[in-house]
Amino acid sequence: MNVPADLKYTKSHEWIRIDGDTAIIGITEHAQSELGDVVFVELPEPGRVLQAEETLGSVESVKTVSDLYAPMAGEVVEVNGALTGQPELVNSDSMGEGWMVKLKMNDASDADGLLDAAGYEAVLADA
Repeated sequence: MNVPADLKYTKSHEWIRIDGDTAIIGITEHAQSELGDVVFVELPEPGRVLQAEETLGSVESVKTVSDLYAPMAGEVVEVNGALTGQPELVNSDSMGEGWMVKLKMNDASDADGLLDAAGYEAVLADA
């Protein structure tokens, strides 16, 4: 599995790329491979304010539906509209073109509580 060192991670298999006061959020390669072929992605409306660990949407695959969780508190400033017509981007490029939400963070220090690559790899090893 690809676990880039420049990202942060959650135990619920979201990845987070910090860009200034914005967190770009998607699901990890592990998550998308476990889900199978993604057929639908439900994302929040821009402007929605989320609390840490709040459900922000869901991913539906041929196997199951899985909730997405906000890794930190903030306001949704953008969603990946391409996923509406091409949910399969989550499978083909989950950590690039398949990103899901951009969140303006309330407090950038919240990222300190997230997993680094080594911590996420340990979660995967324990699974």
